[in-house]
Amino acid sequence: YGDRQRAKGQKCQQFFRCGLSMSNKQFKKKISQWLHSLANQLEKEEAPIKKTVSPRKSRRRRRSTPTETPSPAINAQGFQTLSQFFLKLNGLQKYPKFWLWLGLGTGLGTGVLGISLALAQLQTGLPRSVDELVYFTAPETMTIRAADGEVLKEIGPVTHEPLKVWQIPDHVLQAFIASEDRRFKTHQGVDPQGILRAMFSNIKAGGVVEGGSTITQQLARITYLSQERSVGRKLKEILLARQIEQTFDKPQILEKYLNLVYLGSGAYGLGDAAWVYFGKPVDKLTIAEAATLAGIVPAPSVYSPLENPKLATERRNVAIKNMQEEGFITPSEAQAALATPLVTNPQPLKRLEVKAPYFTQYVQNELPKYLNEAQIKEGGLIVETSLNPHWQASAEKTMERLIATYGRWERFKDGAMVAVDPRNGQIKAMVGGTDFHNKQFNRVTQAKRQPGSTFKTFVYATAIAAGLSPNQGFLDAEYVVDGYKPENFGDKYSGNYVSMRQALTSSLNVVAVKTLVDVGWNPIIKMAQKMGIESKLNPTYSLALGASEVNLLELTSAYGTLANKGIHQQAYGITRILDRRGQVIYQANFQPQEAVDANTASIMTWMLSGVVNDGTGRAAQIGRPVAGKTGTSDKARDLWFIGYIPQLVTGVWLGNDDNQPTWGGSSSAAMAWRWFMLDATKDIAYQAFPPTPRQLDGRKALIKAEPIRPRRSYYKPVKPNENGTHTEVTNPDSETPRRRKRRYKRRQTEEQTLQTTDSPRVATRRSGRSIPVETVNEAPSAPLAVTSSESSSVSIPVTPAEDIAPPAPPAARKLD
Repeated sequence: YGDRQRAKGQKCQQFFRCGLSMSNKQFKKKISQWLHSLANQLEKEEAPIKKTVSPRKSRRRRRSTPTETPSPAINAQGFQTLSQFFLKLNGLQKYPKFWLWLGLGTGLGTGVLGISLALAQLQTGLPRSVDELVYFTAPETMTIRAADGEVLKEIGPVTHEPLKVWQIPDHVLQAFIASEDRRFKTHQGVDPQGILRAMFSNIKAGGVVEGGSTITQQLARITYLSQERSVGRKLKEILLARQIEQTFDKPQILEKYLNLVYLGSGAYGLGDAAWVYFGKPVDKLTIAEAATLAGIVPAPSVYSPLENPKLATERRNVAIKNMQEEGFITPSEAQAALATPLVTNPQPLKRLEVKAPYFTQYVQNELPKYLNEAQIKEGGLIVETSLNPHWQASAEKTMERLIATYGRWERFKDGAMVAVDPRNGQIKAMVGGTDFHNKQFNRVTQAKRQPGSTFKTFVYATAIAAGLSPNQGFLDAEYVVDGYKPENFGDKYSGNYVSMRQALTSSLNVVAVKTLVDVGWNPIIKMAQKMGIESKLNPTYSLALGASEVNLLELTSAYGTLANKGIHQQAYGITRILDRRGQVIYQANFQPQEAVDANTASIMTWMLSGVVNDGTGRAAQIGRPVAGKTGTSDKARDLWFIGYIPQLVTGVWLGNDDNQPTWGGSSSAAMAWRWFMLDATKDIAYQAFPPTPRQLDGRKALIKAEPIRPRRSYYKPVKPNENGTHTEVTNPDSETPRRRKRRYKRRQTEEQTLQTTDSPRVATRRSGRSIPVETVNEAPSAPLAVTSSESSSVSIPVTPAEDIAPPAPPAARKLD
């Protein structure tokens, strides 16, 4: 078998050597003859081999090989077919048209294949759908809106005033159609005639004077593509234009285009350009002014009427002539428009104006809590907020009026106000200062100050939740605990037992500190944190008087917990965020948390109502139920009022950023609260507070008190007046502003004794039974003892005055 193969190989070599010296025709004929002879030889040689194979070997061969060897007949037939093909091929040489069409077909097929591959490549970089065009906003932009949709702030190249197509006059629409796309209403996204016309005009002018892109193509480029000049970008533009035409109708396309097209001088959209160049709305534009804006489109920096009035006039005249040629205006109207001089009235961009600047800055600072860095960087965001524009304007006007009226005389230069809906936590107004241009420091969220007596609300709320009655009596006298000596305003004490409600109404510091001692630091701190205080609170005796610093927003939000029947809603300003495709990527959903039981909240509201009706907050009365509390820190550095109605809680702070003392009182803050709320409540229906529980004494404790066991504590006797009565408690916060003076009185160091009098009887906080309160007798050598208001069995020995540690610094003592 090997010899036969070598013989055939030698014949093939000889044959091909011979073929090299032949012509093409001879070679084809020779190879055809050779194939015939080769086929015949295979028939003769293979037949004997097939006969000699034994059946057993044949079966073994079928088992060892998966497929059978083709028969010699098939091989011979194949060679014959191949030889016939070469003979026919030799005959086709006589027909040159065949080769021409073969070449054309091959070239055309290759071109179609190449175009198909190119289109497939282009499609990979295009959006699957253009439906999102309805919500499109440019990248690297952000729009912050109020609750009613009013724009508060815009960042980046964003359209300030989007218009509906029916808001735009016909002659304005016609000016852009005549200038940019004459067959806009008839083509399907691409205008071949327009492209040829533009090519002819550009060749004739020797430069680019006219574009061939339709309005639809320009919209596709604005929304999805860049300004790169390339064939690939142009092809993508055509594909997108076709897709847009199939999805939207002509008015929708024209409307979106006119709202997004850049018209120079920072103006995006027709509405912004009309204001920037002519200082008027779109519906007031004349034919000449509309043609001027339409002429800006090809090169905004070149044809701007503010930068190049001469070129802008030339482009305007071309647009007017195009309008006449298309029949949009009459010849007389065209002549009148051409004769009109170009007059501009430049105005600042409205999108650069910022409303509620402190609030919008707060919103921007909050964004990283809800979005990642990539989402913020991508832009195109629409941030919807909870701000009420009417209330915001009223709050700003109130603070400006107050500082202008009282700030000069009471020596405070700064102030802040925030209003929160306690039912859902939404911030409705925020004024962080009165001069954002020079100082962006937000005194609502960034400034931490001592809250003064406004913190007493948390002390008494904890006491009520621990089972104490608002009628619980405490001695209003000089009190010293572990060396700390709180002082009432003016160092005045009645020497009588006063209830917690009366102590809160009159803002008595001694009673607040004694209540803290009976209830404990930890319960008060936990209660304040559950109600909304986020700042760190220090476990000190001065905590009861507001020594730990907080900011206005958290303090106001915490008071809102009482207005919402003990349910705390976290304060927030961002309600929803949309991305550049109109998809909601954040939705506010803060869960309410019960911080105080409803009965405790109702009792506290009743007690705080007394502050406004009969106490230090009378300046906040507005003719409907109000609950609130005043507060003043040492030297009147901070003036506070936090008050609420069932639907709105508002906080006010007055003072100086440099912490300088003022000559004012917290009544000034209450007055500002009243001015704002009188305006805000015009939009709020009257609603009464929940009724106060009938059972005030002997209530079950809902939280566990942790009384403080001081090392040393005692009351000092109150010096009687000449008429035999004790000094009455005066109102520490009056409506009339007056100058405060620090009063330090040196106390006598000799041993004092309490006069023996009838022991008043005070109700205990849990059982409600009355117990006698002991007084110290005349004997100077006898140990002095005071019975705790919680238990009659607890007595604390009192050491002589000269052995007691000095009082706390004035900053922690002289608190309202």
